[in-house]
Amino acid sequence: MTTARGDQPQQDAGVDPLVCLREPTDPACDVFLTGTVFLDIIFTGLDSAPVRGTESWARGMGSSPGGVANMATALARLGLRTSLAAAFGDDHYGEYCWDALEQGEGIDLSLSRTVPGWHSPVTVSMAYEGERTMVSHGHAAPPLDGALPTYPPHARAAVASLVPGRSEDWVARAARGGAKVFADVGWDDTGRWDLAGLTDLAHCEAFLPNAAEAMRYTRTDCPRAAARALADKVRYAVVTLGSEGAYAVDGATGETAEVPAIQVSALDPTGAGDVFVAGFVTGTLADWPLADRLAFAGLTAALSVQEFGGSLSAPTWGEIAAWWQHVQGHAMQDPEALRDRYAFLERLLPAPARPWPLRRAVPTIGFRAAHP
Repeated sequence: MTTARGDQPQQDAGVDPLVCLREPTDPACDVFLTGTVFLDIIFTGLDSAPVRGTESWARGMGSSPGGVANMATALARLGLRTSLAAAFGDDHYGEYCWDALEQGEGIDLSLSRTVPGWHSPVTVSMAYEGERTMVSHGHAAPPLDGALPTYPPHARAAVASLVPGRSEDWVARAARGGAKVFADVGWDDTGRWDLAGLTDLAHCEAFLPNAAEAMRYTRTDCPRAAARALADKVRYAVVTLGSEGAYAVDGATGETAEVPAIQVSALDPTGAGDVFVAGFVTGTLADWPLADRLAFAGLTAALSVQEFGGSLSAPTWGEIAAWWQHVQGHAMQDPEALRDRYAFLERLLPAPARPWPLRRAVPTIGFRAAHP
């Protein structure tokens, strides 16, 4: 099977953002996460949304692991030792997703399991006009009789997706074990927007909602006011502001940071939120200043929306280095301002192997071996 992208993650194997902090007694795992893995099939090159009763042809398509795999891939490509506990179907889709994550991305799947007789959940995504439409199908994985871990592994951090009215035991256990828990949240379909219903927030180091979610949960009409209110609940409250960038508050010190968004031509926003969280996790574990964490998260998210797909779009350090070299003389924003804002990356970035923009191979489920 092919990997999920043309450039191999091994090219960035030497970039370790935590290299100066690692000790022999540290946990082997940097970040743990769990959730549902989908097979994502992405159609690109559509001029408009499909019209009922007609057939639309896409100029391109790709496939990759999706769902929680978007976050796991984004973390792994930034050099964090990532452990994923998930159920995989025993169909070809599940086999492909397992190989793409373990062999292609270097993600530890020792806590994951293949479920006999269960087919992989699938999402078809159609990207057009900078937006996407998705159709998904799947069934809940059957009980695995304790196959997935009751207790998460010892890790520096864990990433959780909070659900109103539902608590996950592993989140509290991860926090008690010393992991910093970073949480995002989805849209509340109930319309209640009850912050007290996010019970696992009490165990979190950071909460990273978007502006609409943050304002609804805090009953405020300003995303910055919402972030300040959320900072009473967690150490770091981070609110993404879309095209305006992001705003963060350190609830312990009162420090605030705001970083504008990088102006890019967005092709597909799928997975950008996951990439943003992964960037902020990386900067936090590396103990960067709050503004640097926010800037790095915004940069990685901006690079991701210039590619199609979820996990397909997560940038590697090699891509970040190529972008950094490119913007020294060419940028949609003030090059000097960008150099000032992202100068902290210079000590980490590898020499770019290829010029920007990079071209990626078209991902596929796999080709048959060629006959001699």
